[in-house]
Amino acid sequence: MLPGAFRLRSAQEFRRTIRSGVRAGRPTLVVSIHRPDPTSTGVRVGFVVSKAVGNAVIRNRVKRRLRHLARPLLDVTPEGVRVVVRALPAAAAPDAELERDLGGAWSSCLDKLGRTS
Repeated sequence: MLPGAFRLRSAQEFRRTIRSGVRAGRPTLVVSIHRPDPTSTGVRVGFVVSKAVGNAVIRNRVKRRLRHLARPLLDVTPEGVRVVVRALPAAAAPDAELERDLGGAWSSCLDKLGRTS
């Protein structure tokens, strides 16, 4: 589980990250990364799992899996970055390659962010 200090909370933070950030999509998810202010500290992460993914049990399972997989990625993420991970309906499949997709999309976004900064 990600500590509370590292979670995106407000709809405004989610919206700003999705609209202003760089994005990378995979079959199971879409990752958006934004650096709002060069002086900000800490990496903040938020997850979006809509009802299209499944019922409440499935959505919560997907969120737990994503949180678990995102934890080691925080170590390679620069300070001050905001990340939104949006799960697609394919993320609910038991054989979904969430780890590969999340790692690939995350690193692709960081590469794009480095090129734009």
